[in-house]
Amino acid sequence: MCGIVGYIGTKKASPILINGLLRLEYRGYDSAGISTIENNSISIMKDKGRVKNLYNLSGIDDLEGTIGIAHTRWATHGKPSKENSHPHMDNSKTFSVVHNGIIENYNELKKFLIKEGYIFYSQTDTEIIPNLIHYYYSKDNKQDDLKLLRSIKNACSKLKGSFAIEVISKDYPDNMIVVRKDSPLVIGKGDNENYISSDIPAILSFTREFYLLEDLEFVILSRHDAKFYDKDLNSINKRIQTIEWNASSAEKDGFDDYMLKEIYEQPTAIRETIGAKLTEDSKCEFDELDFTKEYLQSINKIYLVACGTAMHAGLAGKNMIEHICKIPTEVDIASEFRYRDPIIDNKTLCVFISQSGETADTIAALKLSKEKGAKTLAISNVIGSSITREADFSIYTHAGPEIAVASTKAYTSQVVLLSILTIYFAEILKISEKEVKSLKKAIIELPSKIEKTLKCTEKIKKFGHRIYQEKDVFFLGRGVDETVAKESALKLKEISYIHAESYPAGELKHGPIALIENNITVISIMTDPKLVEKTVSNIQEVITRGAKTLVVTNQKIDDKMFDTVIHIPETNSFVSPILSVIPLQLLSYYISKEKGLDVDKPRNLAKSVTVE
Repeated sequence: MCGIVGYIGTKKASPILINGLLRLEYRGYDSAGISTIENNSISIMKDKGRVKNLYNLSGIDDLEGTIGIAHTRWATHGKPSKENSHPHMDNSKTFSVVHNGIIENYNELKKFLIKEGYIFYSQTDTEIIPNLIHYYYSKDNKQDDLKLLRSIKNACSKLKGSFAIEVISKDYPDNMIVVRKDSPLVIGKGDNENYISSDIPAILSFTREFYLLEDLEFVILSRHDAKFYDKDLNSINKRIQTIEWNASSAEKDGFDDYMLKEIYEQPTAIRETIGAKLTEDSKCEFDELDFTKEYLQSINKIYLVACGTAMHAGLAGKNMIEHICKIPTEVDIASEFRYRDPIIDNKTLCVFISQSGETADTIAALKLSKEKGAKTLAISNVIGSSITREADFSIYTHAGPEIAVASTKAYTSQVVLLSILTIYFAEILKISEKEVKSLKKAIIELPSKIEKTLKCTEKIKKFGHRIYQEKDVFFLGRGVDETVAKESALKLKEISYIHAESYPAGELKHGPIALIENNITVISIMTDPKLVEKTVSNIQEVITRGAKTLVVTNQKIDDKMFDTVIHIPETNSFVSPILSVIPLQLLSYYISKEKGLDVDKPRNLAKSVTVE
């Protein structure tokens, strides 16, 4: 959930570290800190609050060290405070550590270390790590170049949970050691320097050459080199990869906020996600997949497993797969999936959706599915992420870096990729040819139709100004439109802090209508021609009770019935969630701006949820 950065080279480390933290602040922002080696001793500068607070710390401008580590925190153990901020040192002030993840057995290890005479100054699980390293370091009588590496390896062998760790030591002023397990960590290679980060965008402006670490790979970094070791400390070769993202894509490009920029990037994100996979006149192709007709016919069920917004993309995918491919499909929340003993066997295909590819609950569900014999397929926006390395197969959205905590372009790209996957399955199965042809055409037309949809901005902004002070908002839809109602309610909650709930419109009279009173706001999505008349009837029930109404539709309706109607282009109903969600993304954005809130960094949330 937190973000980490590291640097070893010939330049002053502190400006590079702080710059990296600012780019990672969407991962957590209740405290921040950096640690550098200054004249063979460790310096730590940290404080609670935003990364920018580091600039005000006395002495930070005087740091000259060319090796350092840094951290921006989202609290899991201990309240936000200077004492609980990273980096943490051991009692002897020999080692400094930053850590992303969660140590599940930290209480047990803390009790052990206290018995050994160690004193703790924070409430964090992280503080046990430098002290555990010191414990093994002090017990190691060998004086060689691998002593620190052995000590870190021995300490990590005792840790249960997830971790990405950076370690510097005053005894090794020209080295840094990093390791990861179930938490992201990448190394960027420069000229006589190395950069380390939990996310590629944080260091993309410095290099495009990256090493992507596997679980329990240890790295000794110097200014000129990176040496890789496996969990038994055998030396290994590591292939460097070139990342093609443009560094400017991680900047705001003139927009007021990343979220608004990312909403307007959706035509490009979807064009990139479609790529060469889909044309109207040829079969859909995934180079990464080799499913056969025999295998797809043998499947007894498909699970789409995800959290939050990605789960809502899965709901849209379920409608398509079941209707077009005739395969029973179930959408499951990753955090619940493995605890209810799901029925999985070797005839089950489990698809896991995660923008970051590092969502802890989703990764755990994936591992369980593999243990039960299912084939696993990952959908992610991040090449080389943990989920893609764990799965049997991986396919990617190409939305580019998504910096705002509230997902927009990643969500619509996920729905697009699921629709292309549906076509891929159907073409292998040789079924639903007419529907497949219609869906292909609709997908290819999406980018230009999104550009048209984005022209509703002024009308949405006006409605947002009208309702931004409300306490409760309700979203209604039927069929595929109900999946958009869920996602739109989540967006409003995430960034405006307004209580928002979604309901299937047909369920209104079965309880929720008791909540409708004069002047309350009800928002409805109507894009399915088979259901629009029924949904209109449901909305009439709230209008008679005094509700204000906003309707997003591409159907012919009587606009005069409703307070505000947003018309979007007509499209295939299966991909209508990609268009109909966009005005409601904008509504959440403008309501949040009216309230003077931080759109990109909503309270209590972080972009990549790497702990349970």
